[in-house]
Amino acid sequence: MTLILSALLFSLSSNLDNVVVGIAYGIKKIKIGVVPNLAIAVITCTGTFLSMSLGVYISKFLPPNIANALGSIAIAILGVYFITQSIIKLINNKKSNELALKDITDMIEYAEKSDLDNSGDINIKEALLIAFGLTFNNLGTGIAASITGVSIQFTVIFTFILSILTIIIGEVVGNHVLGKLFGKYAPLISGILLIALGIIEFFN
Repeated sequence: MTLILSALLFSLSSNLDNVVVGIAYGIKKIKIGVVPNLAIAVITCTGTFLSMSLGVYISKFLPPNIANALGSIAIAILGVYFITQSIIKLINNKKSNELALKDITDMIEYAEKSDLDNSGDINIKEALLIAFGLTFNNLGTGIAASITGVSIQFTVIFTFILSILTIIIGEVVGNHVLGKLFGKYAPLISGILLIALGIIEFFN
């Protein structure tokens, strides 16, 4: 049960970016079709698999207890970083250069720029750019999570499913007040989920 919970927490945290992306595109009436959405999901879960595989490789050189402690602490530190930067950003209303820390205001501008041909639809080429941006932000947490023993199989499955669903949900709620509110606090929520994951894995 803990394996599933840990994998789900990690996948939810890493895919909150997708919700914000979906909300931003929904607000700008830019559509992400089935094929581009699938492409984003495939690349995201492939990146997750590769980063977690690297984490497993690194953990082979460390005693299990030390590997678990280091990975858990690293995840928690990343969570604290996300929360701290999000609070600073909310107070100062500054733009973030990191995709994982962008709120809905930043993402609306990002959405406009990523629709390279101004067609109102995201094609495969544009989807690839989005996917690599989302994946890059999850590499560090993927390595740390797998070092602690978070299941790669469950995480990859959850990441693929949630990647697709979160973008769809984001687009649907894009113009709703709740969607915009969630988009504003998504990086903060992501940080909280990472801290929860770090605590669970530390005592697992």
